[in-house]
Amino acid sequence: RGVWEIYTINPDGTDLRRLTTIDIWPGLPWNPGHIWPAWSPDGWKIAYTLVEGGEDQDIYVINADGTGQTRLTTVAGRDNYPAWSPDGSKIAFSSDRDQLGVLNIYVMNADGTDQVRLTEGSHNERPTWSPDGSKILFSSIRDYAWEVYMMNPDGTGQVRLTDRPDGEAWLSGPNACSPDGSRVLFTSAPEGSWDAYVMNADGTGQTRLTDWEGSEEPAAWSPDGTQILFTSTKTNLIYYMNADGTGVTSVSQAVDGGSMWPDWSHGSGALSAPRRASSIPGR
Repeated sequence: RGVWEIYTINPDGTDLRRLTTIDIWPGLPWNPGHIWPAWSPDGWKIAYTLVEGGEDQDIYVINADGTGQTRLTTVAGRDNYPAWSPDGSKIAFSSDRDQLGVLNIYVMNADGTDQVRLTEGSHNERPTWSPDGSKILFSSIRDYAWEVYMMNPDGTGQVRLTDRPDGEAWLSGPNACSPDGSRVLFTSAPEGSWDAYVMNADGTGQTRLTDWEGSEEPAAWSPDGTQILFTSTKTNLIYYMNADGTGVTSVSQAVDGGSMWPDWSHGSGALSAPRRASSIPGR
């Protein structure tokens, strides 16, 4: 059965390295493992979520070579979708610790201390930072529709960026901000299957990038902002494409098993910069 583990790989698909290993024990839930990896800005660490027992999920960090595993959250519930602040001092994440089944956005120091809740009420998830660290973008369902919102790092000044009439088409994300802060990746399902989209940082200019038979989800920008990582359920592979949706190239074609939740290293501390981290079922 599939056990998700974190690997790194070069952009050309070479030098696949496994960083994590989960112990198998009787009663282990289906599809456990290490998921949603996120590179630190300097490339020396990776934050991720460990799913090990039932609905319990916690956030950990490891060094870029797989050593030094450290647990950051210990509260019962689901802690997931870790996102580093641009200066590496903070990690935003989603958690349902205060209301089971309802995720909200939290922020903590990079060592796990000072965990603070930023949102209230409705379901809020998938935080990502603006490149200058002045804003946190996130997905929220309010007024019966999923939309992308933006707020200050202390939770104040919450502003909706998208406005889809009557909640048309499911929306997920935001997935990532471009390095220059001008564009935001997100996922939408206008015709029943998910596709990768990009919009301006103010929510205007929404543009569809993929139109495949399966579901595609954008995940990260290249350090120079010219390419976008994404995954596809049609092939269970990781790809990158030009920022306008052209030039699709497979990254994980030679990897056995499915590959999901990729992130692109921007820092010099990576094993071989730039590299991509992703979750792949362990073999």
